[in-house]
Amino acid sequence: MIPSRTFRAVFASVVLGITTLNVQAALFDDDEARKAILDLRQKVDAQQQRNAEDLRKANDDNVQLRRSILELSNQMETLRADLAKLRGQDEQLARDVAEVQRKQKDMTQGVDERLRKFEPSKVTVDGKEFVASPLEIRDFDAALGTLRKGEFAPAQTAFVEFFKRYPETGYRPSALFWLANAQYALRSYREAITNFKSVVGLAPDHVRAPEAALSIANCQIELKDAVSARKTLADLIKVYPQSEAASVAKDRLAKLK
Repeated sequence: MIPSRTFRAVFASVVLGITTLNVQAALFDDDEARKAILDLRQKVDAQQQRNAEDLRKANDDNVQLRRSILELSNQMETLRADLAKLRGQDEQLARDVAEVQRKQKDMTQGVDERLRKFEPSKVTVDGKEFVASPLEIRDFDAALGTLRKGEFAPAQTAFVEFFKRYPETGYRPSALFWLANAQYALRSYREAITNFKSVVGLAPDHVRAPEAALSIANCQIELKDAVSARKTLADLIKVYPQSEAASVAKDRLAKLK
């Protein structure tokens, strides 16, 4: 049996050892904790530094992006302005082209109208259709108008000049007929007979031919050539039996007998 004093001494030694071990263990645990805390703090600091760097970089990128967006926006506004300007130029160009086309059309119409004044056209006179120039039509109408006003001498001159200007005119049979009428009115019977005969000889089927034949007989009667007049009237009745001139010729022929 162990004495109580000795037991107490042993027990105290054991307790002291355990306490020492606990103190040492506690000291060891504090160092590890501090180390862990320092490591963690370093990691946090490093992460915060990286975060700060990332944030700075993000801010820089954001600033650059905003600059790029602003620059792009300015470019778009410039493009819009250029586009609007081009559209305005296109619209002005379209208006200019339309104006040029209108003027060209007006000029073309004006030229066409002026050319039409000189271009031959179809006319129908006394049932005969032919082509005549505007000047030819004008001069014939003027000469005929002078005759109808009873101005026989100027009318004779106008028709003579007409034949000089238009020797191949399609108006020839009609113009000869009216020239002969002007001469008949002026008592130029022989000249009238010549031109009336030209009408019958040139265009025996002309609507004025029977009347021209009757006028020949009238001129012969005025010249006191009854023999020739009777022959002319008889030929008229024979050649144009259905004409109004033939009816008149029968009456004249009866009176001459």
